[in-house]
Amino acid sequence: MDLHAMSLEELKKYQKDIQKAVESFEARQLAEARAKLEGYAREMGVKLEDVMAISGKAKSKTQGSPKYRHPENPALTWTGRGRKPDWFKEALEAGMNEDALKI
Repeated sequence: MDLHAMSLEELKKYQKDIQKAVESFEARQLAEARAKLEGYAREMGVKLEDVMAISGKAKSKTQGSPKYRHPENPALTWTGRGRKPDWFKEALEAGMNEDALKI
């Protein structure tokens, strides 16, 4: 098959056919994987939906408790995780040490 000799219309038709073939292949792969997983879950005595419900739960991020407090504005705090806030960096540059900012 010489793609360079084909017209634009022929190329677009082949493109659509190929896209359909890819989607069909992917759907068959997913169906086969699901069937295997359902069989394994059945052997274990559980439903695949129950397994997926458990594994699909997102872990909630917990915010750490504040470890540092702004010396003049107690509403500004930092847990010590992640990037240092500007007020913390400014306090260090002004000569304060981390211990002085601890809660």
